[in-house]
Amino acid sequence: QVQLVESGGGLVQPGGSLRLSCAASGKIGSINPMGWYRQAPGKQRELVADITSGGSTNYADSVKGRFTISRDNAQKTVNLQMSSLKPEDTAVYYCHAKVLVLGPFSWSDYWGQGTQVTVSS
Repeated sequence: QVQLVESGGGLVQPGGSLRLSCAASGKIGSINPMGWYRQAPGKQRELVADITSGGSTNYADSVKGRFTISRDNAQKTVNLQMSSLKPEDTAVYYCHAKVLVLGPFSWSDYWGQGTQVTVSS
């Protein structure tokens, strides 16, 4: 019913930048919030940042001042601009959306397939 497609991961040197993008499609009435989680090997999945339809943002302390989240409500996309990347940012990054699904008109959580971000020299 709803698909999330991510792009933009890859390998970058410490101090570098990457931009992740995620596009939602399907029977979508509303998305609130939309954001990014990450999971490093041997660790639990954690929230990186999310953003409401009204533009309110929430960041993990570890990325504040380095990452910026933005969204386009009309296009149903969310972006994560990552700067000053550190080796500890290495993880699989997952797009997440809490979606009001048309038809059943109920809220459900959806996840992208994940995109690898590796920060290494």
